[in-house]
Amino acid sequence: MSIGNSPEDDRPSIGRVLQQARIAAGLTVEEISTSTRVRIPIVHAIEADDFSRCGGDVYARGHIRTLARSGGIDPEPLVAQYDAEHGGRPAPTPAAPLFEAERIRSDPRRPNWTAAMVAAIVAVVGFVGFTFFKGSDDSPTAGQVAEGPTSAKTTPKPAASKPTDPKPAPSDSAIAAAPQDKVTVKLSASQGKSWISAKDHNGRLLFDGLLQQGQSKTFQDKERVDLVLGNAGSIELFVNGKKVEDQFQPGQVERLSYTKGDPEVG
Repeated sequence: MSIGNSPEDDRPSIGRVLQQARIAAGLTVEEISTSTRVRIPIVHAIEADDFSRCGGDVYARGHIRTLARSGGIDPEPLVAQYDAEHGGRPAPTPAAPLFEAERIRSDPRRPNWTAAMVAAIVAVVGFVGFTFFKGSDDSPTAGQVAEGPTSAKTTPKPAASKPTDPKPAPSDSAIAAAPQDKVTVKLSASQGKSWISAKDHNGRLLFDGLLQQGQSKTFQDKERVDLVLGNAGSIELFVNGKKVEDQFQPGQVERLSYTKGDPEVG
């Protein structure tokens, strides 16, 4: 008595499905490599079901999605098949506790600008008040008041206006609401959903998942944030409070890295 194969055993492999989709779309390996920016050796390896050249599960999923969309097929069943065959997908690391730890941890080298600003304001107000009252004692009006009014029509002395506290000029970081000693990256899925992956400068995973249309994610690190965008054309990027004007296309996979200062594509 023989036992038949399960439906999962009969389904074609991921590489075979991607190869058939590419051929059905009338594309060569060189053409699909140019449109997706996935290198030719990696395309050949994936179509042969060899994912060792992708650089890890995160990149393998991104390549599968990109090649599937370029061939005009739905990538999600192939990604689910990949997860089932390679031990499942790791749970995403919540980013909020990392940000809380960074905010709570004090930096002994950071100067206390708030205390310095308050001391400067107090000094300016005290100097203005001293100058005002000293000038009032030396004026002729002060002598007339001491001796009594000389006329019933004496013009009343106008009330002294309270000096305005000096306000510091806003810096770029204050306008952007991003601290200067950290790199802050905000992703908004404004044009559609996109799979994203984010890591800090130590390579720790901050987020790995699907960003639905209309959702946003903000990542922060003291040195660098590394990104992988599975559908870069649907994402709006804001780095250190400034919008990054990109030329990304729908379905395009992008690997980016940002540090402190002006946004620069890594």
